[in-house]
Amino acid sequence: MVNEMSNDTLIDIKGLNLWYGQSQALYDVSMPVHKNKITALIGPSGCGKSTLLRTINRMNDIIDSCRIEGDINYNGNNIYAPACNVMSVRKRIGMIFQKPNPFPMSIYDNITYGPKIHGVRKKEELDRIVEDCLKQAVLWEEVKDRLEDSAMGLSGGQQQRLCIARALSVSPEVILMDEPTSALDPIATAKIEDLAQQLKEKYTVVIVTHNMQQASRISDYTGFMYMGKLVEFGETDDIFTRPTQELTERYITGRFG
Repeated sequence: MVNEMSNDTLIDIKGLNLWYGQSQALYDVSMPVHKNKITALIGPSGCGKSTLLRTINRMNDIIDSCRIEGDINYNGNNIYAPACNVMSVRKRIGMIFQKPNPFPMSIYDNITYGPKIHGVRKKEELDRIVEDCLKQAVLWEEVKDRLEDSAMGLSGGQQQRLCIARALSVSPEVILMDEPTSALDPIATAKIEDLAQQLKEKYTVVIVTHNMQQASRISDYTGFMYMGKLVEFGETDDIFTRPTQELTERYITGRFG
């Protein structure tokens, strides 16, 4: 069950199939991603959640054996069209990974890395980007006096928020999060969840999570995946309280997975 495309659909995934070599990982997945909302992807391990997430900014391109059929329309343009500029797609659609992955350089240099690649050179502009992004990631007050310190000295939760700030530094429109709290303690997890809800005011967020309570707490829409298929998609409250598919109900009530 998939929502019809509406006016606030920023990304429209249509008939997506994906193979790694001879092994098919996604089967005819179709779903919208709504602008300025949080969309959660849930399901048991190995069901295709992260694979689907990685198709949205073409991260699967780096896997030689990967083959994709179907369309992903972003702002009305198919990002898998031959003429599509992949670097432009990845600039507009940022990615946060399961394990925090700050660069082994200063906090300041982590955030200015992307803007410098895209041609920003003036120190005043770089300073503004650093402060703005750290404030959006709710990290500024914790690190403003040690911007030249190594990012590797931050706690796990701080490193993950730094990675979010780094993703924001190139002015994306969409932020993809692949289980961003799975390596964090409950306090750091709560901060990332709060941050995700703040970010949707300016950005569109898609999050893969194993934690169904997390999905129900922070997302507006939820897609349940099983064995490479999107079993059900809809508003989060409906998915968790009034699922239309028996398989969805069995999963969210803990009867399998």
